[in-house]
Amino acid sequence: MRPAQVRVPAGTDMRKFLVVLDDSKECLNAIRYAALRAASTGSGVQVLAVIPADEIQHGFGVAEVMRAEARERIEAHFQVFAKWMRDRPGVEPELIVREGDPCKELLAQIDADQDIQVVVLAAATEGNGPGPLISGLMRDLASLRCALTIVPGGISRGMLEQMG
Repeated sequence: MRPAQVRVPAGTDMRKFLVVLDDSKECLNAIRYAALRAASTGSGVQVLAVIPADEIQHGFGVAEVMRAEARERIEAHFQVFAKWMRDRPGVEPELIVREGDPCKELLAQIDADQDIQVVVLAAATEGNGPGPLISGLMRDLASLRCALTIVPGGISRGMLEQMG
């Protein structure tokens, strides 16, 4: 049986799970977990994508073209996940795009939206540590005003569905 769709009308206060959309393999696990948990708790999902400032060359209109291209790529990537979230767990996600340092922008988004109650990140699958976002948040953990959930990057889809 498919769960009821959770739609967040504009201006409505609702608990949100914040998840980061990037090019990592493990990002998919964080998005799946956030959507499944949101559906089971009647919450919303906010998807944050950050365009790293160093990817944008400045001067002669090039920066605006690069921003537009990056945003198009992000929106196309987001639409794939958004379709799954709508069809499978029945959640209508919200996309937020920021530009700058990913960790700083993640913290800024948490501060900007008081409805964010859980940040969901996935640990890196390679043995190089947990990943830059988790490492950055761990340094600022005392100032974090919401819960942090770390999903193993290599966890199976079946296990995620059991946890959701």
